[in-house]
Order: sequence, then structure tokens, then C-alpha cells
Amino acid sequence: MSENIYEALRASHELQRTLCRKMLRASPKGDNRKALAKELAEELAAHAAAEERFLYAPILMNDMGLDPSRHALSEHHKIDEAVEKLSSLDPSGEAWLNHAKELSKLVHHHLKEEEKKFFQISGKILSDTQKTRLATQYRKDYQRMHHVLASK
Repeated sequence: MSENIYEALRASHELQRTLCRKMLRASPKGDNRKALAKELAEELAAHAAAEERFLYAPILMNDMGLDPSRHALSEHHKIDEAVEKLSSLDPSGEAWLNHAKELSKLVHHHLKEEEKKFFQISGKILSDTQKTRLATQYRKDYQRMHHVLASK
């Protein structure tokens, strides 16, 4: 059986969790914190863009999915703002670590809520065929966005 949209998204979710964990454990010395924060930022951006196009947009078209999609989009915006703030801070400082913890908390909250609530609601809206087709579209766009973001 082919991969569905939820399996594709969960793979990125696990990577996000891993990167958050590594970022918080990284030493303030050297460039490891900065590199991990950049890798996380790219992962979050690529994932969010593809997810918004190939999960949220179709769900927004259904009355049952309107409010959950808006909520999820709002959380993506908060995460984007936290990433931007983190990138403006000195990675060796205490403020950076505190903000990294806040970002990690936002990411973990969003992923948990999405997997426990949004996936169930959207699963009732989408057909099995749509779930498989959306997974393929998501993966292609996710890879494309990684390429675009890495070249910046």
C-alpha cells in the first residue's frame, strides 16, 4: 500500500522533534547551536509550506476543517516568528537558550495537537485516494522547498 499524507508528515515531525532535542543539548561553544537552529528552521519552513499546500488547503474547503485549519495556520505563524527571533540572538547566550526552549515547546505542542486532533478531523474529510495523492504531492513540494531554502 502507498504512503498516505499522515505517514509523510509524521516523518518530518520526528525529524523536527530530533532537531529540537539536539539544538537544546548543543554546547554554547562553537557553531553547533547555530547550525542546528538553521537546520531546524529550514525543516520547519519546508514542512510548513508543503503541509499548508497539501493538507491545510484541501481541509479549509470543508466546513468541518475550517476552524482546525485556521488554528494550525496560526500556530505555524507563531513558530515562524519564534524562529526569526531565535536567529537574531547570539547562540552562545542564555537568551538564545531560553528562546530555543520556547521554540521547542511551540513545535512540540503543535505536532502533538496536529497528530492527535487535526489528523483525525482531516481523516474524516479526505478519501483514501486523496490521502495517497496528497502524500505524493507533499513529498515533492517538501523536497523542492528544502532545495529552495538550502540555496538561500
